[in-house]
Amino acid sequence: MTAMSLRSRLFMLILPPLLLLSIILGFWRFEVAQRTSETLFDRSLLAAALAISRDVAISGGDALSPSTRDFVSDAGGGELFYHVTGPGGIYITGYAYPPVSKGQTDEERLNYTIAEYRGEPVRVLRMTESTTIGNLTGDTIVTVWQRDSDRNAFAAALARRAAALIASLMAALALVVWFGVKIGLRPLNNLQDAIQHRSPDDLRDIRRAVPAEVFGIVATLNRLFGQVRQSIEDHQVFISNAAHQLRNPASALLSLAEVLPDVSDPQERRQRERELIAAARKSARLANQLLSLERLRYDDAPTFGALELNALAAEACSDFAPTVLSRDIDFGFEPYPDSLPVKGDTVLLGEAITNLLENAVTHGGTGLSAIRVRTMVEGQNAVLTVEDDGVGIPEDSAQAAFERFGQLSEGEGSGLGLAIVQDVLRRHGGKAELIPQEKGLVVKLKIPLASPPVDT
Repeated sequence: MTAMSLRSRLFMLILPPLLLLSIILGFWRFEVAQRTSETLFDRSLLAAALAISRDVAISGGDALSPSTRDFVSDAGGGELFYHVTGPGGIYITGYAYPPVSKGQTDEERLNYTIAEYRGEPVRVLRMTESTTIGNLTGDTIVTVWQRDSDRNAFAAALARRAAALIASLMAALALVVWFGVKIGLRPLNNLQDAIQHRSPDDLRDIRRAVPAEVFGIVATLNRLFGQVRQSIEDHQVFISNAAHQLRNPASALLSLAEVLPDVSDPQERRQRERELIAAARKSARLANQLLSLERLRYDDAPTFGALELNALAAEACSDFAPTVLSRDIDFGFEPYPDSLPVKGDTVLLGEAITNLLENAVTHGGTGLSAIRVRTMVEGQNAVLTVEDDGVGIPEDSAQAAFERFGQLSEGEGSGLGLAIVQDVLRRHGGKAELIPQEKGLVVKLKIPLASPPVDT
């Protein structure tokens, strides 16, 4: 399933909040327009009332002057009605019957109310002033009113203009976001094109300029390319070395197999058969070591369980004993008196111990006469040592001994045994050490204990 594009995702993340904000802003602008309309119309009512009052006072109660009538007609932004009474309640001018609001009192000099006029709601201003008309002195009451519908129409016009402005801004903003995101994502599209046009064999680092927000992604890709490139190179070197190592045993097997049918002497035939079996075992052992290395290489998350190192070492020594004793070598196992619980893989650790024993026999030389396996505790680690009295390994060659197919001397390699041991110990959080002796060699394996030792 294809996920939403980054452009659409950004568009959907940016626009909805802004749309919600514009709706809230629209309601707010409508409320403001309503209040603004009320304020403006109330002031226009007051201005009209004052103009009428002054005109009545100046004219002595006659009809309004044409200029005042024009002002009253234009001031309110809609039809405006008025009613004027002089001292003693005498009708002076205006509409005959003004609207009367509930709760209206004569004590208030300036009073805004809501009433009905001809079945419509109106806003009413009742203004009382003391005036003298002719020889009469008293209160002149000017009542001015206007339909609420005119006010609402004015407020709606203000709100529509505000809504049109907000809608225009939102449309412009949507276009800016849509095309702006497209322009902003152009470096990512260029990066995609650069990667897409690479061949499967091109694992060079990406050196194209990218925005700071995706620099971490590019750096991660470069690290991944580097790891894949290194893995391929290591794999190619491993295949090359493995082919080289398997070539000699395979040639030996082929030569022995070709010669065997032509051997007629029974004793010589048995000798050739033993040599063929030994060569086959050597080839099988080398193949198993190669498989072990590949397992260690690709098994990133091995499953470790609880095991007892003494028991594991005893089993490995017991399985290997016939090989050692057949060569008249003194072989012994000295276990630690207490339990040595560790967490690990039984097969891998057993393979590591077997490899140490085979290395001792294979590379110990003709003077090899004894091999001792011991277990002990050092701090928080369980320790297994394999000690022999063979030719040993020079101190300056210890590093090469742990390398795959590392050369210890001209024409002699360390094979795969110690390389497997080192990888196994690394997987178990431990380490392998070579301790050269005056005669022979000690290989020490350290594995963290599953539980700390109890002090006695």
